[in-house]
Amino acid sequence: MDDLIVARALHVLAVVVWIGGVSMATTVALPALRRGDLGPDRLKAFEAIERRFIWQARASLIIVGLSGLYLTWQLDLWDRFRMPAFWWMDAMVGLWLLFAFVLFVGEPLILRRTFHRLATEQPDIAFAWLHRAHWVLLGLGLATVFAAVAGSHGWLIFL
Repeated sequence: MDDLIVARALHVLAVVVWIGGVSMATTVALPALRRGDLGPDRLKAFEAIERRFIWQARASLIIVGLSGLYLTWQLDLWDRFRMPAFWWMDAMVGLWLLFAFVLFVGEPLILRRTFHRLATEQPDIAFAWLHRAHWVLLGLGLATVFAAVAGSHGWLIFL
């Protein structure tokens, strides 16, 4: 039983770091970058922030995935993925898959090069696009966290 407590605590802690980081980037760092508050070279400032946070985000995402899989396996919750009342479990997995793709495939293989080029040529457009994308990701993240917590306590069962 202690292993389940540790797994759940790690799961929640990693979600806090992950979604909290998205919130910080969306509501604090990107607006400051867009205004030039962190210096005239927005791309350099962005890359400095990203370089420091990307590994925290990736590590958190791995912990969330492994702990979520462990909890599902240990508690034998697989059938919930077939039950409409537990749609929020599918939402958690879907959000995790989206971020896993972005952080491990999209960002290093596609987005980094494309964003760097656009930020060099048209920084206002690049940072506006990046900020909008982060708002979408933050909205999905917060909605999923709310649904998962409410659903795990009996709310949202009939949606």
